[in-house]
Amino acid sequence: MASEFANSVDYGFTLSKRIYYGKGSATSPPVVAPPVMNRAQEGYLPEALMVYAVVPEPEVVDNPDVPSYQPYVHGKCVPPALIPLHMHGVSVEADCCLDSAYVTVRGTWRVHCVMTSRKCDCRIAIPLPEQGSLLGVEVDIAGRLFHNKLITQEDAQFQDIVAKSKPGGLFLKGRIYTFKIPQVNGGSTLSIKVNWSQKLTYEEGQLCLSVPFTFPGYVFPVGKKISKREKIQLNVNSGLNAVIQCKCTSHPLKEVSHEAGKSSFLYEAQVPAWSSSDLKFSYTVSSDDLFGGVLLQSPSLHDFDQRQMFCLSLFPGKSQTRKVFTKEVVFLVDISGSMQGDLLKNVKSALLVFLANLSSEDSFNIIAFNGQIRIFSSSMELASKGAIQNATQWLNDNLIADGGTDILLPLKQALKLLSDTSESIPLIFLITDGTVDNERAICNEVKSYLASTRAISPRICTFGIGLYCNHYFLQMLAQIGRGHYDCAYHPDFVEYRIQRLFTAASSVILADVTLDTSKHADSLELLPFHVPDLSSGNLLILSGRYTGKFPDSVKVSGKTADMSNFSLDLKVQNAKDIQLDRLLARRQIDMLTAHAWLLESKELEDKVAKISIQTGFPSEFTSMLLLKSGKEPEPVLVQEILNKIDLLKKVDSSSQSTIFLGSLGVGFGNLKATAENTPPGFEESKSSEAADLLINVASSCCNRLIDHCCCMCFIQTCSSMNKQCSIVFSQICAALACFECISCCFEVCECF
Repeated sequence: MASEFANSVDYGFTLSKRIYYGKGSATSPPVVAPPVMNRAQEGYLPEALMVYAVVPEPEVVDNPDVPSYQPYVHGKCVPPALIPLHMHGVSVEADCCLDSAYVTVRGTWRVHCVMTSRKCDCRIAIPLPEQGSLLGVEVDIAGRLFHNKLITQEDAQFQDIVAKSKPGGLFLKGRIYTFKIPQVNGGSTLSIKVNWSQKLTYEEGQLCLSVPFTFPGYVFPVGKKISKREKIQLNVNSGLNAVIQCKCTSHPLKEVSHEAGKSSFLYEAQVPAWSSSDLKFSYTVSSDDLFGGVLLQSPSLHDFDQRQMFCLSLFPGKSQTRKVFTKEVVFLVDISGSMQGDLLKNVKSALLVFLANLSSEDSFNIIAFNGQIRIFSSSMELASKGAIQNATQWLNDNLIADGGTDILLPLKQALKLLSDTSESIPLIFLITDGTVDNERAICNEVKSYLASTRAISPRICTFGIGLYCNHYFLQMLAQIGRGHYDCAYHPDFVEYRIQRLFTAASSVILADVTLDTSKHADSLELLPFHVPDLSSGNLLILSGRYTGKFPDSVKVSGKTADMSNFSLDLKVQNAKDIQLDRLLARRQIDMLTAHAWLLESKELEDKVAKISIQTGFPSEFTSMLLLKSGKEPEPVLVQEILNKIDLLKKVDSSSQSTIFLGSLGVGFGNLKATAENTPPGFEESKSSEAADLLINVASSCCNRLIDHCCCMCFIQTCSSMNKQCSIVFSQICAALACFECISCCFEVCECF
């Protein structure tokens, strides 16, 4: 689907050459196009919030302010061309707390490429960051307002909405979400506000924020008198009384306020060109060693769960003196037929980088699996230079994509290889792009095995590729194994994300972490249920609900790399200027969804849906709607006629309509696609627009007939006639209204 989108944008540039900007102006804004159209024309994919005019008919393309003579163009654009709209202003605000950020982007765009007498759909594209969740969309077009709403699948109106609608949104290249706003007048201005949440990465002791904020030159408006203002505001709240230090920023931010644990930064200016790089910002929460705290907060009156909330955070600190555990690592690499090509090459490349960084005290093994398994060595191998060279050759010879997928067999073999570990951290990295039909049995079997082992239990880390694997199975397996989970929805991001997972999971500095909750153990709900280790490359965040009185401090205990005991008392304080329910919502929804899947629990599904509706975070058990309110002003003559025939009540009751965007979840895997060895990324081509195209072609004649015979269109045409003709035809239409003709037109005409 990404290639189709890019091709449509390329065609849009061709059509935009028809636009005349007036004497003395450039014929068009600067266009920086990729020199060669390859790899889905990635240069045309949006790297920030963008809006496009959807042009199915070339004849509508013209400057709405300076109409010009345009030769008639026969035919249609199939699929419709996409012309990027000019952006007149943009601002971004980001609120960072712990390991999360909440981003709001506002901007204004103008339909500069469609004549005023015509309409077009406008496609909005939102590039969501990694692990980002779309929270809200608001669009204002001359009083016609659109806003999003989440509903549960059990909502009384849900079945009716689904029956009459098809999902209006789709994903490009994994995380670029797009949807259409219908029938926007040429020359209109769209004011758009988008909210999302995203994870902060933790790299070398720094929390790093990266916001998509790269705008191409061709969205810069033509005209010297047009205001072009860019604004960035960043607010950082550490959640602790610790010093915040800004380390790096991509834009000229100025610190405007600073207090204990909080800082604010601002940049605002009239610009000669929009931002040409993503917004990047990194900061540290200073400490020389492990530190953290506990935040408490009471629920709001509208919270369905009236238990108290808590959030425990533990930072690894910036000290380099704390020793990292030695590792015994087993890699489980899926080599089924769907992993062919660059995908398997990227996995191998990431694996080789990790092997090269292993200490000589570490040991490793590799198991490649499809329907069978191939083992590098019958026992664990020390990470010597010779062993790594042998492993490199083995990978070249054995990582050949073919066959089906069986996860249980290689997992059992890995557990057997790590059964004798005593003073090292045993790690299993499972990498797959498919789903299997015995996933619940796998989870239960691993849970039983880990409960019976007396040595240090293996940490299971999982990595999912694409949308055909069951990401909730992989999350559940990682929770059971006290490990980490990560994913890449598009093959292009596999290598980087796997390397990051390897680094974070393998740098353990505190293992077997426990909390002293004896005073309130009976009333405390903890997420995740199994506490993972603390590594130098990640924060450890635990959250949950409780009843009763929380202690003034919480003792965190664990084992260090020299096998000595470690404990730390964390101070408890009330959360200020932080909404804990929203801060914790994404991780709670994901963890509870994984448990609901494993237990097949309707009760947990309902709980997830309630959290989703309450916090605005999408889930697998809720769907998003785009509601339209307000109405476009009608010509005076039309309004007078409607008043005479007493249809105002009917029009007002219809002033709100619904666009069904569908579920924004990733689903629970696809057994059929896995069995057929369909490569990840192929799912993008299965958009609803392909079906729409066939319907539009088949019904184009009927649509044109309806458009020209509809009474409402007829009435609007009357407004362009002389007074005598308009009166005659208006009276005819009013007479026809007595026979419910306008009721029929209301159902089929897009003018309402």
